[in-house]
This record gives sequence, structure tokens and C-alpha cells, in this order.
Amino acid sequence: MSSRVTIEYFALLRERRGLDREEVETSAPDAAALFDEIAARHGFGSRRDTVRVAINDEVTTWNHPVSSGDRIVFLTPFGGG
Repeated sequence: MSSRVTIEYFALLRERRGLDREEVETSAPDAAALFDEIAARHGFGSRRDTVRVAINDEVTTWNHPVSSGDRIVFLTPFGGG
């Protein structure tokens, strides 16, 4: 079964993707599989252990299920100073 989700990109992932957001059709059962799919598709090169995930405005775990209509944000570390 596939789901249509909106992925929003920030910081490094936005730079690499060249977009702020996109809608994708996926059969990924959870956030981890979705990130792996998107990272491979767009050549992110980021490891999951350096990224956090938020689904529908709540930071969650990688095993959180993905459902149609979800808004997903992959949060990379950012520097400041």
C-alpha cells in the first residue's frame, strides 16, 4: 500500500535537494524507510543517526508509521555561534 506524503526540507537537505518541499508517493512503512528511500533517490549522503524526524509537527522516532497526508520534516544538525 502506498502513501502520499509531504516532505519539507531545511538546512543542508534543502540545499542538496534544491526544494523547500515536495509531495511523494511512497510504500515506506515507517519514517526510517522513507528517509532511506529519499536519501538514496536524492543522494543526500546523510546518515540517519545524524538526523531527527518530525511527523505532523511532532518530533518522533524512526519507527513511527507513515500515513497518507502526513507532513514529514527531516531535521539535520545546524551550527550557530
